Amino acid sequence: MTNKLYDTSLSLLTDLYQITMAYGYWKSGTAEKEAVFNLYFRKHPFGGGFTIACGLTNVIGYINNFSLSKKDLRYLRTLTGNDGQPLFEEAFLDYLANLKLTCDVEAIPEGTVVFPNEPLVRVRGPILQCQLLETPLLNLINFESLVATKAARLRLVAENDTLLEFGLRRAQGIDGGMTASRAAYIGGCDATSNVLAGKLYDIPVRGTHAHSWVMSFADELEAFQTYADVLPNNVTLLVDTYDTLQGVRNAIEAGRTLVQKGYKLAGIRLDSGDLAYLSIEARKLLDEVGFTDTAIVASNDLDETIINSLKQQGAKINIWGVGTKLVTAYDQPALGGVYKLAALRQESISPDAESGWDYKMKLSEQAIKISTPGIQQVRRFRNERGFVADMIVDENSLNDTDSTASMTMIDPLDFTKRRTFDAKQEFDDLLVPVFRSGTCVYTSPDIHSIRTRVQEQLANLHPGVKRFVNPHTYPVGLEKQLHELKTELILKLRERNEQ
Repeated sequence: MTNKLYDTSLSLLTDLYQITMAYGYWKSGTAEKEAVFNLYFRKHPFGGGFTIACGLTNVIGYINNFSLSKKDLRYLRTLTGNDGQPLFEEAFLDYLANLKLTCDVEAIPEGTVVFPNEPLVRVRGPILQCQLLETPLLNLINFESLVATKAARLRLVAENDTLLEFGLRRAQGIDGGMTASRAAYIGGCDATSNVLAGKLYDIPVRGTHAHSWVMSFADELEAFQTYADVLPNNVTLLVDTYDTLQGVRNAIEAGRTLVQKGYKLAGIRLDSGDLAYLSIEARKLLDEVGFTDTAIVASNDLDETIINSLKQQGAKINIWGVGTKLVTAYDQPALGGVYKLAALRQESISPDAESGWDYKMKLSEQAIKISTPGIQQVRRFRNERGFVADMIVDENSLNDTDSTASMTMIDPLDFTKRRTFDAKQEFDDLLVPVFRSGTCVYTSPDIHSIRTRVQEQLANLHPGVKRFVNPHTYPVGLEKQLHELKTELILKLRERNEQ
């Protein structure tokens, strides 16, 4: 039996309600209303102070290849309602068969440090098309950003040590494994054990051997010597199959043979036990015989907290292999990104001036879940020391603002907290054009450049934002006019609902 997932169009990678809403827009004659949706998240993962934006390259691939195939439409014809009748009429399926995406898309480049409530992606176009993009964009952005953030946290604690991603066997399926390997490398890992990811994404691959290799020989020393004979230029030996420190001694014996042949013992790997104690004792044994450049690799359900603890205990580990807790984002398995309608024009899309917008927002009893209206942009202010603050602005208001005027930022959770930036303050607008009328106008950097960007971005953050325990909150707020507009809309909606 073949795996049908990888032999089909991915345009149905969505929730059914996206298609039923699309049908509703089409049926009611509102499909061409111009809408703006913002994709953002509400809270940093892992209790941290920053998040890494990731997944845009795959978003571009999805949009570029969006097309409902004959097989897709044949399947949609089989869907029925509660009365057993077809869910969609044939004319709508004909409409979908000829649908070409014409949306404008702006996004924050991959590898950028981002914060809650900032739009990572902004989609503008016919509301039917914008709606169809909600689920796939969330799927593609949420998980990669989550894993990239986890990897960035690991990189912070590993400092200059080598950091390897070993998680394929524990990942959630093939796609989860591939996606995690890409995001982990972007976030800060140096290499992956995932050979397919190495091939497709140009990620360095690394690996040693399993306990089964050792157990398949009469004794551990024979296993090590045979491995060294077969792969003399890639010898890192797993030493904890029977007795770890004796395993180190056997690795040293195999290493002496390697040296006689002009090679060296690259490393030993510890995969169980007291990693701090064992690494210290292993380092002593290796150094005593002159193997001072033989690395000590550690694995075994590591994460940033455990690595930090091992370092504090004086562990002599050079290379960290992280698997399960990285690729599954073990301690927080979802980012929680959302995709909210922020503006709507009642007339059909036209090239006219920006007019007729009806700003939209979602109310909630929880302040954190109240969305922000508007055609949003994120303006990041900076100085010679790094990033200062992020201001969410409405582009329509921004276009009407005197470029020589100062701008005031208001904390959306405490309106008494305000900060003013004069016109001389340096800034970058983070959302950049990716699609114009359905045509890609953005060239994705290569994966190595994205990875470098992560580290450059983190270097511009105050150390307090990067700490793991009670991190400092990086300032993010609404531009004064946007804050006032949001407040006005909240009051109007509350008053209307109370009538």
